[in-house]
Amino acid sequence: MSAANQRPTLLLSRIDVERIEDLLERQEYRNLNTDALREELDRAELVEPSAVPNDLITMNSTAQVKVVGEDGNEHEYALTLVYPRDADGSSDKVSILAPVGSALLGLRVGSSIDWPMPGGRKARLHVLSIRYQPEASGELHR
Repeated sequence: MSAANQRPTLLLSRIDVERIEDLLERQEYRNLNTDALREELDRAELVEPSAVPNDLITMNSTAQVKVVGEDGNEHEYALTLVYPRDADGSSDKVSILAPVGSALLGLRVGSSIDWPMPGGRKARLHVLSIRYQPEASGELHR
C-alpha cells in the first residue's frame, strides 16, 4: 500500500468502542452492512475517555464540517454523531450506523473524507472544528 493510500491511525474512546460493539451485537442491527464500521473498530487504538484529544470526533460530539461537492459547491453543517436511538431524522444528527457516521468517528479537526452522495456522486467532507465533545466537557461516562 502506498503512503498516499494508508489510513491514518484511528484513535477511539474505549467506552465508545465497547458501546458500539454491544450495539452491533443486537438482533435488530445484525442484518445491516456494518463491515466498514467493524473494520474501523478493529484497527483502532483505544484510549480512556480522559485521554481523548479535544480535536477528535467521539460519540455525541458535534463537529462543524464543510462539504465540497464534485461541482465545487461548498456548504457548512454542524453534525452530531449519535447512537441510532438518538437519530431522530433531523439532518444535523448522524447515526453511527450510517456510512458517513462510521466514517466520522475518530476524525480530527483538519481531516477530510470522501462522502458518497445519492446518485453515485461524491463529495469531500472537511472537519473544521469540534463545537462540543463530551470528553472535553468532563462527561467521561455519558
